[in-house]
Amino acid sequence: MLVHTVLFNLTPGMSDEQVAAFEKDLNSLATIDVAKACYIGKVADTAKRPVVQTDWDYMLTVIVENVADHDIYQDHPTHHAFIANQKQFFGQVRVFDCE
Repeated sequence: MLVHTVLFNLTPGMSDEQVAAFEKDLNSLATIDVAKACYIGKVADTAKRPVVQTDWDYMLTVIVENVADHDIYQDHPTHHAFIANQKQFFGQVRVFDCE
């Protein structure tokens, strides 16, 4: 099993419509067939502690079976469309992959 997690910081000043389009396109990634599970969320309103990172806007976590499926996910047309449609709103993107 491979866990692919992405933290997005969006550019400041996005309109409500732009944020809604980002969320819609982000959710489209869950339709990629090799994705066994997909979780999308914003920073939780939990107690502030020094070890809790809250310097991001959206988190995407996708579970795939293996590295080969990760590579299929990365090259999937839906993934490419998400990047093409939304990259202008990526202030910062951080990716964490683990097995």
